[in-house]
Amino acid sequence: MIVIIDYGLGNLRSILNMLEKLGVSAAISNNIEEIEQANRIILPGVGAFDTAMNNINKLGLLEILNQKVVKQKTPILGICLGMQLLAKSSQEGKMPGLGWVDAEVVRFSFPGEKDLKLKIPHMGWNEVEPTGESHFFPEAGAEYRYYFVHSYYMICKNHQDSIGITHHGLDFTSVVMRENILGFQFHPEKSHKFGIELLKRFTTWDPGANR
Repeated sequence: MIVIIDYGLGNLRSILNMLEKLGVSAAISNNIEEIEQANRIILPGVGAFDTAMNNINKLGLLEILNQKVVKQKTPILGICLGMQLLAKSSQEGKMPGLGWVDAEVVRFSFPGEKDLKLKIPHMGWNEVEPTGESHFFPEAGAEYRYYFVHSYYMICKNHQDSIGITHHGLDFTSVVMRENILGFQFHPEKSHKFGIELLKRFTTWDPGANR
């Protein structure tokens, strides 16, 4: 079963609806016993970095998440803010992130005059350019378009962790992968056929066999 972590932030029902369309067993929960039984985890998120980490700590979820992800290598998908929480830190807050990916999260900044028309947050449809062939982007030259809403983006210390790049004034990591850890900066649950295909691929992803 896939458990969508309920820590008070995120489009939980929309994600659950897409998984149900795929015929996948899934539940929204912050119950530790249910999380222990999960064979995959989704960490959604909409809102502020410190609020999210505070909620995770208050609900007592940090230990079980570390147990599942770091020790048991359970596949996990972070979505939007959920992806940013995978990093060590964020300019948006003072609290440490989960730290599973050696990365920091920074705010978009366009100081040049030519960039004045670029809006923050980065909102709307945009393309993802894969950095190589993977389980999630198997077709070279295919169109991969998703719906974004964010003001911060991830900078990976290890460039190999970045498997998808998007351009908004600059190139930024929109898909991160490290071992059993996956993150989408965009919202697959708002990305129609493109998003449901990615969620489908997550449900069949074997991190030991497929990058």
